[in-house]
Amino acid sequence: EATLDLAERRRIRSAIRELQRQELERDEEALASKRFRPERGSHRQDNKENWPRSQRLEEEQQAALAALSRQLEAITDVEELTKLLRAAGEYEERKLIRAAIRKLRAEEIAAATLAGNTQSSR
Repeated sequence: EATLDLAERRRIRSAIRELQRQELERDEEALASKRFRPERGSHRQDNKENWPRSQRLEEEQQAALAALSRQLEAITDVEELTKLLRAAGEYEERKLIRAAIRKLRAEEIAAATLAGNTQSSR
């Protein structure tokens, strides 16, 4: 902002973009190294001790998701599904609701296409 020379501004912006790109690469490398880091021995012991509890929570979550899936199959209004989507807190719930919305929209498009084909054939 202090310089009026457009070429210099272009060089500065280019240098800033390069620094941002390098920083992003460093962040990605750090994330990748954390993601594939082997677990420590004490961690495994903690996991074994907490396994029954986490297994029970996982089963409860799966049961809740199955119930939600059955509930979503009964809903035929995109607006209602959108309201549920906005109220949902868990990623898996939102994922199921978005899938139900996509399914309904695909069915609506198929019905409209079929109706259009019947009209054009007459």
